Amino acid sequence: VLTVIGDDRPGLVEQLATAISKHDGNWLESSMAHLSGKFAGIVCIGIAEAKLEALKKELSALPGLRITAEVADSGEAPAEKPTGRRLKLSLVGHDRIGIVREVSQVLARHAVNVEDLSTHTASAPMSAAILFHATADLTASPTLDTRALTSDLEQISNDLMVDIALDETLRPS
Repeated sequence: VLTVIGDDRPGLVEQLATAISKHDGNWLESSMAHLSGKFAGIVCIGIAEAKLEALKKELSALPGLRITAEVADSGEAPAEKPTGRRLKLSLVGHDRIGIVREVSQVLARHAVNVEDLSTHTASAPMSAAILFHATADLTASPTLDTRALTSDLEQISNDLMVDIALDETLRPS
């Protein structure tokens, strides 16, 4: 698993992909974004252990990027998707410090795992107020008490003055 950060510019993904392919690495999964003028990404690759050091050396020579590599336990992408219940959380409200912390504390108390979290801020329609938007893909045990989780989320929704929606989604077969 590679983490990459640096000043954003055209060609960064191509440079990464070229280096990975040159060492017979297979690009498996990734999540990349432009954040405040920076390029930030996470890439999961499959590569033979014998070629890993040469790839790391080449990646470290890429200009303007900091890249770290962490070897996963299996060295391969998981063969099967996680089991359990899938939930989708959506949140919109006036931006303020602590929203993500408070929501994530509730999720952690209910042993809900955050698989994917996307956030952004935007101007509210017809006002200059800044709204905070978040969406999260979550997984939980089959025995999760969704009523208790919803109740706790509604409580912080009132405290934070945000709208929070929690929906259960079907897991693709």
